[in-house]
Amino acid sequence: MNELDSMCGISDEELTKRFKEAVRIENEIKKIKGVPIAKYDKKLNKPYLEYPDGRREYEIDK
Repeated sequence: MNELDSMCGISDEELTKRFKEAVRIENEIKKIKGVPIAKYDKKLNKPYLEYPDGRREYEIDK
């Protein structure tokens, strides 16, 4: 444990859990607003935008 951890009193696991929840909430807000969400396709090794209707737009290789 470093000095910052002891000052905040939050474990790394708890911080990670809170970060993931914040990302999930932000993505839900984007879906409601109709804004695309940036994601990454591990199988294709490419980033893409996912729209609320489920459509995906992959980045075009240059």
